[in-house]
Amino acid sequence: MTEKDFWRNSKVAVIGGGSWGIVLAQLAAENCQEVRLWMRDELQARAINSTRVSPKYLPGTVISPKVRAMVEPERVMAVGEGGVSTVIWALPSSVARDQARVFAPHFSGSEVVIHATKGIEAGSLKRISEVLSEELPLERIGVVSGPNLALEVARGEPAATVVASTFDEVIEAGQQILSTPKFRVYSATDMIGVEWAGTLKNILAIAAGALDALGMGWNARAMLITRGLAEMVRFGVAMGAENQTFLGLAGMGDLMATCGSPLSRNYRVGAALAKGEPIEKILSELGATAEGVRTARTVREFAVERGISMPICEGVFDLVTGRSNVKKALESLMARPQVAEF
Repeated sequence: MTEKDFWRNSKVAVIGGGSWGIVLAQLAAENCQEVRLWMRDELQARAINSTRVSPKYLPGTVISPKVRAMVEPERVMAVGEGGVSTVIWALPSSVARDQARVFAPHFSGSEVVIHATKGIEAGSLKRISEVLSEELPLERIGVVSGPNLALEVARGEPAATVVASTFDEVIEAGQQILSTPKFRVYSATDMIGVEWAGTLKNILAIAAGALDALGMGWNARAMLITRGLAEMVRFGVAMGAENQTFLGLAGMGDLMATCGSPLSRNYRVGAALAKGEPIEKILSELGATAEGVRTARTVREFAVERGISMPICEGVFDLVTGRSNVKKALESLMARPQVAEF
C-alpha cells in the first residue's frame, strides 16, 4: 500500500463545526475515506447530515457526503471501530483545555493531532499545542495556519497554508489530508512561530478594520501592516520563534489577508469599534469568536511585564477595553517619539 492509498483509506476527525472546521472537513473529504465532524449543536449536525449544507456557517456550500456530523465525542473517535488516524482541532482557544479534557478518554494515543486555532490560552499565555499536549494522551501534535479565509477556500479559490510540527509524520498527515488542486500545503518545523504569527495577526486585523472604517487609504494600511509585522516579530522572537517564519504564509500572508478583508471577524470588530459601537454589542452580534479581542488583553499585559515594545497592540487594547476611541488611539500612535525603523 502506498502512502496515498493509506490516507485515502483513513478516517479523520474534525473537532469544531464552525466555518473553518467545516471547510477543513471538506478538504479532508477529498483525500480520505470518512470525516467525522464534531459539533456542539445537535440541530446543526442534523441539518448537515440531512441537507448537506450548514445553514448557520456556510449556507451556500454543498458539504461532501463523506462528512458525517456528530455531537458525541465517543462516536467521533470510535476507537473500538478502528478509530481515526488524524484529528484536526478547530475550536476557539477559550474552550481548548476544557474540550480536550472531554475528548481525552476517547483517544487511543496513536492519533496525529493538527490544530487550527489562531489564539492562545488566556492567563497562562500557552500556545494551543501546549494545552493539547498537556491534556491529550499523545505527543504527535502540529498546527495548520495561513491566509485562509474560510469562505474563499469553500468557494474553491486558490489558497495556501503551512503545517508545522517537530514530527515528520504530522507534517506528512497534514499535507496528504489537506492538499487539493486548489489548496496548497507547505511544511515547517517552527511551531512556536507559526502559532504566534496566527495569534498576533488577529490584533492587527482589529486595527485594520478600524482604519478602513475611518476611510483611511493605502498609506495608512501599509504603515499598519509593516509596523505591525515588526511588533509580531519582536514578540514572537522573545517567545522563542524564528524571525523568518513571520515573513511566510502564517505571518505576512495571513496578516495581509485579514487586514484587508471584511470576511475576517477581527477586521469586522475593528470596523464596528470605529463606528462607536460598544464591544459587548459587537461580540454578541458577531455570532462567532474573534480571537483578537482576548489576545490583545493577554499579549499587552505580558508585553508590558517583559518590556516588549508593542504600541499598536497597546492601542488595540485601549479600544477593546473602552479606554480610548479609534481617533484618539491613532493620534497617540502618531505622536510617539521618533525612533529608528530597525
